[in-house]
Amino acid sequence: MSRFIKSLLIVAYFFGFIHSAMAVTPVYGPQLQGFTYPYPLHYYSFTSQGVPLAMGYMDIPPRGSANGETVVLLHGKNFCAATWQDTIKALSQHGYRVITPDQIGFCTSTKPEHYQYSFQQLATNTHSLLLSLGIDKAIVVGHSTGGMLATRYALMYPAAVQKLVLVNPIGLEDWKALGVPYRTPDQWYERELKTSAASIRQYELTTYYVGHWKPEYNRWVDMLAGLNQGPGHQLVAWNSALIYDMIFTQPVVYEFKDLKVPTTLIIGTADTTAIGSDIASAEVKATLGHYDQLGKETVKRIPEGKLIEFAGLGHAPQMEEPEQFNNTLLHVLNR
Repeated sequence: MSRFIKSLLIVAYFFGFIHSAMAVTPVYGPQLQGFTYPYPLHYYSFTSQGVPLAMGYMDIPPRGSANGETVVLLHGKNFCAATWQDTIKALSQHGYRVITPDQIGFCTSTKPEHYQYSFQQLATNTHSLLLSLGIDKAIVVGHSTGGMLATRYALMYPAAVQKLVLVNPIGLEDWKALGVPYRTPDQWYERELKTSAASIRQYELTTYYVGHWKPEYNRWVDMLAGLNQGPGHQLVAWNSALIYDMIFTQPVVYEFKDLKVPTTLIIGTADTTAIGSDIASAEVKATLGHYDQLGKETVKRIPEGKLIEFAGLGHAPQMEEPEQFNNTLLHVLNR
């Protein structure tokens, strides 16, 4: 009987998953108009590469007694500032001011028709934003692609970084040097045009949450799918293609040795993220995205770097197990 009940639960889970995958996806504007952020959204207007741009961000003051420190949270490729909501709340409650920008090309920020994307450019944009807010030194936390950006930011502006925390950063290996074929921006564009709620959900289930889905994850699927399927569909896909080209061609792995700020790696060991692995040969693919090894190898390259591993967690531990992650992050920051 217990085996029968277990089988019914498994069937119910998969039917529930399929039902949610078939649900109507909301449609959002090219700057995520219509999607509600957890805190008031502000815009930093500036000109870059001859183009007027607007950078969406949240600036959350400390609740209760302020400790005088600011934490900057940098999102990943398939994430937005809003996906940091649990971490923002935890940091704010412990006295931190929290700044969470959406990078140009992402989420609530401008999607320019033409832009030379580089991590140096995004770091420059972020630094300008922080200076406009009167912040000349901050703790920088970067997740996924935001980890690559946070690394570049710390290399460019070491005096502006109090501490650096990298959460399952990508770029711990050079995929092109390991044999992953190159995609042109046009090829990435064609791929991105096919993005759907179902494809987002399946990828996140496998890579972010290691086969364990929670209802609260659907909000983030809707966020991405609604942006990709909205009226800015083509412009969103084109910027995404240019950003993927940046990620693939601008590795930071060779420069970890040059970091001059206190750095901590936080790694979900079950992560398998590797850009381009879907078109790599079986032999090459088998060598990529082993975060249980990459964390240990990378921390050796970082001067006095520290490593914290979450055994069995995937690419987004701050969303998969927010309480565990936030307690760990607060310990790192207070250390």
